[in-house]
Amino acid sequence: MPIIIKIIKFIVDLFFLPFVIIFSFIARFKNKSIDIGLGPEPLINNIFHKKALKLYGYSAETFVNSVYYITDDFDIRADLIFKGLFKAIINHYLFLYSIFKYKCIYIYFNGGPLGFTSFLWKIEPFLYKIAKVKTVVMPYGGDVQEMSRSHNLLFKHVMSKDYPRHKFRRKLIEKKIDLWSRYATHIIGGCEWVDYMYYWDTLMLAHFSIDTNEWKMESNYVIPNKYTKERPLRVLHAPNHKEIKGTKYFIRAIDELKAEGYPIELILVEKIPNYQIKEIMKEVDVIADQLIVGWYAMFAIESMSMGKLVLCYIREDLEEFYTASGLLEKNELPLIKCSPLNIKEVLTRILDNAEELRIYENKSKNYVAKHHSIQSVGLVFDYINTSIGIKKSSKENEIMRN
Repeated sequence: MPIIIKIIKFIVDLFFLPFVIIFSFIARFKNKSIDIGLGPEPLINNIFHKKALKLYGYSAETFVNSVYYITDDFDIRADLIFKGLFKAIINHYLFLYSIFKYKCIYIYFNGGPLGFTSFLWKIEPFLYKIAKVKTVVMPYGGDVQEMSRSHNLLFKHVMSKDYPRHKFRRKLIEKKIDLWSRYATHIIGGCEWVDYMYYWDTLMLAHFSIDTNEWKMESNYVIPNKYTKERPLRVLHAPNHKEIKGTKYFIRAIDELKAEGYPIELILVEKIPNYQIKEIMKEVDVIADQLIVGWYAMFAIESMSMGKLVLCYIREDLEEFYTASGLLEKNELPLIKCSPLNIKEVLTRILDNAEELRIYENKSKNYVAKHHSIQSVGLVFDYINTSIGIKKSSKENEIMRN
């Protein structure tokens, strides 16, 4: 970051320092109109988390400081309010908005709105405590990936390829993990994020939720009895980080199989909105998720919900951990486990046995319904909210528990 921008951010923070403290005390005595605020990171899972919370009777609102190409479907977009030089106060505005509006905020280890300031992030947990706003903190990836804590050497290697500047954030990530682990109201752990965390109140396989009514198998999709040149095995890969997803290994394996005469097609898409990805997924047979990280995330969940066969690298130690902790049953994961070393052999097996896709269709859908539907994740959120004293302000959308 250029030094002039750092200086400007520091001056803006210095100006707002007395205001955020004073207004935090004022907000302490104000009734908040919405139960849960989700933000300020523009992550698509917040949209589904909002649905999960509303199903269980909570009022909820998403708020963001910017948007990505994936989706812009958020309730409060500060980037539409502030333009030009006024962008410098987006996060200060969102913080003040949040302490008067929400009883609780669901955020990530980057922090709330002040997590994007020069130094106010250091006191943000205490300001929320002063304002009587509960904080539920969960990871999503880059916010906790302090790579010196990872034992996955290949992951360390590709991180340096995709994000060479990530090394400069290591100390800041470490400090924020410590800050929120100590002072958040509630911490959620899961995925491979547990490598970097040293504490959580609630453990999940991954907090990602999905509306299974929106993501479902198309009735006109047909799995062939045999793949041919006219109807090849269609493999979709949609990397947002090519090195981290292991894209080159998928490409190499499929190129080699095509050269050997196998009927297989790779559909590679990048940086397109989520609704477009969904349309492409309807027409493919296999989803090539990732071969490096060691656990699955949102793309794999969307794919499984649609009954697709998903190729993914799953670390044995993580699977054993989640099985031992009681979150997984033995051999429950409905994924085709693979790695950079055996991806070609796995694809060959699928090409020789189209029936394998049918086996995974119902298994995948049932797994998502059990662990990642808005109903199942909403149940966990309901437990968390109840445990920290958040009372529901709305009953109209609450679902039947059974």
